Amino acid sequence: MSGQPDARPEADRLKEYLEPAVASHRLHLEDVEVRTTGSHRTVHVVVDHLEGTDPVDLDTIAEVSRSLSEAMDRDPHDDGTAYDLEVSSFGVGRPLTQPRHWRRNVGRLVKVNVREGENLAGRLTEAGGDSITVVPDLPVKKGMKPKQGDPVTVPYAAIRRGTVDVDFTRSQDPAVDVLDTTDEEEEA
Repeated sequence: MSGQPDARPEADRLKEYLEPAVASHRLHLEDVEVRTTGSHRTVHVVVDHLEGTDPVDLDTIAEVSRSLSEAMDRDPHDDGTAYDLEVSSFGVGRPLTQPRHWRRNVGRLVKVNVREGENLAGRLTEAGGDSITVVPDLPVKKGMKPKQGDPVTVPYAAIRRGTVDVDFTRSQDPAVDVLDTTDEEEEA
């Protein structure tokens, strides 16, 4: 877009400026993106838990949004341009670029594009300090039960790109697979 300033320096500045406000909620500031349209800008902030696999809940997103809005209103380097603030959590479609991203997704289906060799798709079983381990899904004929191959360990340095794959075949939480009806049965 000609005539529009490069938004990356402003996004980098805001990321550094807003980091303490996000950290006060015991979250990690993943990214800040600034999009400018005419005299209006949208500031999109992505946050995530430091560890664990639970998603950031909506109440926490609302709290972080209020904190970020207050911080932006006090920003000494703000030029007064109107803005919309969007706060979201690290979603399924975002690439896995840091070891902690991989750790947060142990147990989930992932796609791994490697620098050399065959790409993998399968269940992420481990994410250590230097590598990940994936149990790959092997191709089967349509209608047949999926089969898993032998675990494959891939160093982080060999990963070109990684993403979480949506899993429609089974629950991410084994406890969800078992329906507890004892309370309902006792009331009946």
